[in-house]
Amino acid sequence: MKKLFIIFLACWLSACGYHLRGAGQSTVKFKKVYLAGATGALRDGFDEVLKLSSARLAQSPKGADLQVRVLKENLRRRSVSLNFSGRSNEFELNYRVEFQLVGAGKVPLAAGKPVQIIREYFNDQQEILAKNNEEAVIRREIYQQAVRTILERAQTQMQASAK
Repeated sequence: MKKLFIIFLACWLSACGYHLRGAGQSTVKFKKVYLAGATGALRDGFDEVLKLSSARLAQSPKGADLQVRVLKENLRRRSVSLNFSGRSNEFELNYRVEFQLVGAGKVPLAAGKPVQIIREYFNDQQEILAKNNEEAVIRREIYQQAVRTILERAQTQMQASAK
């Protein structure tokens, strides 16, 4: 009876569209991506997103299917609201990256519109350590979302230029 319940639960979860966070996002069509001018955090984001597919970061632009040249990158943290004692209740993380895309054979793609991602989170003064960890997780997710957006734009522009 227990085994039957587990099989039923597994079938039900797969039928309802449930999937683990980050699963099924390997839509990258590139084999090698060269990244220039990025911070370590953005490079780590590229590495994590590309691990979901067969693509890898290239050490040099030679042989890369796509080159991403980061022109400007900025992550700002600001206080959104204060409590009665003057401490921040809520923070906003604002990430903006300007980049240029170059296809295989040094073919420049259309200039990339900057990617901007804004996230807010509540700062509970009673659980300082947990909130620092939450901010680190949010930052990692911001970088991963930026990478996915850049790769999707590159793929779209490469398909448009091939037509």
